[in-house]
Amino acid sequence: MYICICHGITDHQIRDCVKAGCARTLCDLQGQLGVATQCGCCEGAAMQVLHETLASPSRDAPQPRFPDIVSPPFAAAA
Repeated sequence: MYICICHGITDHQIRDCVKAGCARTLCDLQGQLGVATQCGCCEGAAMQVLHETLASPSRDAPQPRFPDIVSPPFAAAA
């Protein structure tokens, strides 16, 4: 379903952007997709899709990445 007619942005594009970790706020969506940056009529619908996607658990969501364990360099033998 089209959310932003001005830029031709669909709910799927918004969900994909959020699931990819590229957007967590309306400002993020505006920067990534341009949604709600022209007439602004779609702002409410974009926010609804954003919040629904953030609230729903997803198998596609990026998993937290733990830092690699790096062994300290061995001290040079004296």
